[in-house]
Amino acid sequence: MPYDTLLSPVTIGNLELPNRVMMAPLTRNRASQPGDVPSEMNALYYAQRASAGLIVTEATQVSRQGQGYWATPGMYSDAQEAGWKAIAGAVHARHGRIAQQLWHVGRVSHRLIQDGGAPPVAPSAIRARNTQVFVRNDDGSFGMIDADNPRALETNEIPGIVLQFVDAAHRAKRAGFDMIEVHAANGYLLHQFMATGTNHRTDDYGGSVENRLRLTIDVLEAVCGVMGANRVGIRVSPNFIGFDLQDDEADTSSLHLASELKRIGVAYLHLAEGDWAGGEPLTEDYRRALREAYDGSIILCGNYTAKQANQRIERGDADAVAFGRAYLANPDLVERIRANAPLNTPDESTFYGGAEKGYTDYPTLDEMPKT
Repeated sequence: MPYDTLLSPVTIGNLELPNRVMMAPLTRNRASQPGDVPSEMNALYYAQRASAGLIVTEATQVSRQGQGYWATPGMYSDAQEAGWKAIAGAVHARHGRIAQQLWHVGRVSHRLIQDGGAPPVAPSAIRARNTQVFVRNDDGSFGMIDADNPRALETNEIPGIVLQFVDAAHRAKRAGFDMIEVHAANGYLLHQFMATGTNHRTDDYGGSVENRLRLTIDVLEAVCGVMGANRVGIRVSPNFIGFDLQDDEADTSSLHLASELKRIGVAYLHLAEGDWAGGEPLTEDYRRALREAYDGSIILCGNYTAKQANQRIERGDADAVAFGRAYLANPDLVERIRANAPLNTPDESTFYGGAEKGYTDYPTLDEMPKT
């Protein structure tokens, strides 16, 4: 079989997985309204993909303040928790495993999404240029709009951000999730604190690498206190340059973070490779340095084919590889890789928002017309 390594079992943290094909977090803007609550349709979508080694859910805001796009699901209300519990149960019923990705967007938002029309929050009051978010306008229409001017979080507000993650982690644990992934990538709040271009603070959360990482470390330690470090992962993207993000010390800070992950005992590091967003590809020297700094599992994500993923794992650069668009259109991706079968082509017009079309109606191999 050409992909024996990719399809072989692996243990991440203390969770045994049947294969190394992970489902990457994919924002789909299909939470039911009002309340951004996961629905039965969402449960079917995830259950269809239960043969993945591990499903990582779409990014899930830890508070209304942490939301940046219309109809993304939250994990801060009882209704949302109940919706996610049904999703975890549907995945487990098909013998799958699922991690909840917890998220705060920071400045990548607009006051139309925030409670009471408040401005978004950020490490510093620096607007994300050339960045748009998906909102519901005052007249009821939907569309893209430039990200709003944020306000800088006061120092005494920052522990409250940690508590938002803690509350969501408790809800995820009660809902039956196997793992939690902390979203510290792709230009959102924790990444904003880590990056030099978005963090101009002069308090204990700005300046040095240690200070800029402080919030991320605080969140990780707190979430590990709820779930157990062997059931917690983190997603980072050191070379990501989308959403007007700029970081002059990305490699240094991410390698320092990796050493902190080792100290805490975090189960896995999910590395989103930023070249898909215009950033430079990761160097082989960086990959080696990451392996030396961190002794947990590494999951790569970056438009890999099954062949490329298998090679990366065999070389020791990763323990597993996450697939995004391929999973969007191929609920039975593992089975297709095993059979070396062609993949469905994703319909980009249905990526964000909508109903079943382009969401739960992609055929499996068994459902394909016979020729």
